[in-house]
Amino acid sequence: MNVASQVFALLAALLHVFVFCIESLWFMQPKVHRRFGAHTLADAEARRLFAFNQGFYNLFLALGTGAGLALLNAGGDPVVGSTLVLFSCACMLCAGVVLVASAGTRMLRAGVLQALMPALAWACWLIFD
Repeated sequence: MNVASQVFALLAALLHVFVFCIESLWFMQPKVHRRFGAHTLADAEARRLFAFNQGFYNLFLALGTGAGLALLNAGGDPVVGSTLVLFSCACMLCAGVVLVASAGTRMLRAGVLQALMPALAWACWLIFD
């Protein structure tokens, strides 16, 4: 897997770790839960478990990407490493598409941010590998 693909995959993984922190660790902070449409503490409490669980999905995708990158760069099996990276990136990309398709323009920015780096990782892999 080429360096550009790996860099974009790493950036995607780092973003998903950050999103994990927002959704699972910091969600109950007013400035955070308001960004998710929970304007009151009661609204945030009602969404807290959903956000907590969703954050872990993002973390697991980041960990899959990280494991694949580690295999690629630490002398592991390059086929397994590339497969882990590409599968995790495909999941991130598809999740971004689903977010935009289900929420429309209201979540366009978030969906594009979620999908852009994994899409670039895939594009670089398809073009340069």
